[in-house]
Amino acid sequence: MLTNLAKQLRADLDHAGYYPDVVAGVIDVALADEPVTSFLVHPETTFDETEVFRHLTALVLTPTRLVVAHVDDAPGPDGRPSALATTDSVPLGEIRSVALTHGVSEPARARGMQVQELTVGVSWGTAQTLDLAPATCGDPECEADHGYTGNFTPEGVEVRVSAHAEGSDALKGALAFARALSAATSGRSQRA
Repeated sequence: MLTNLAKQLRADLDHAGYYPDVVAGVIDVALADEPVTSFLVHPETTFDETEVFRHLTALVLTPTRLVVAHVDDAPGPDGRPSALATTDSVPLGEIRSVALTHGVSEPARARGMQVQELTVGVSWGTAQTLDLAPATCGDPECEADHGYTGNFTPEGVEVRVSAHAEGSDALKGALAFARALSAATSGRSQRA
């Protein structure tokens, strides 16, 4: 039997309109019958000169885990549409940080916190990605070997929701999810 939250998650996947049966199916497998306590569905479409790229991220919180689902368009055989769907199930105790960046317009004039956008960043585990590039000194004429420079990026996910782009209801949903995720990872549930 589906709970009200699970039904709302499915309704949000249907509303996003990006292969909702596929997304619901991969989330269902990852949930393994564990109940949904909160969720955030974020469809994203980007364009270049010739193509449209669709992507959907769904963050689903359970009593013990954060399930992260990513679905992307992929080239299929014979040019037919295809998608890649990946889930990652992260135990709440493995989450290292929850970073919330609030975008507030006209903060000096605002009464209270009138958030216009929210970025939810979650990192977990010990795996990191290293991006290397040749180091330079800034002199375009210099031919010396300056070694390499790089950035470590922790394993995780980042989702940005804007009231201007996705609407105020989507932003309210993102804020509710951020509050639930912050509470679930605060250590209160591990101490209880």
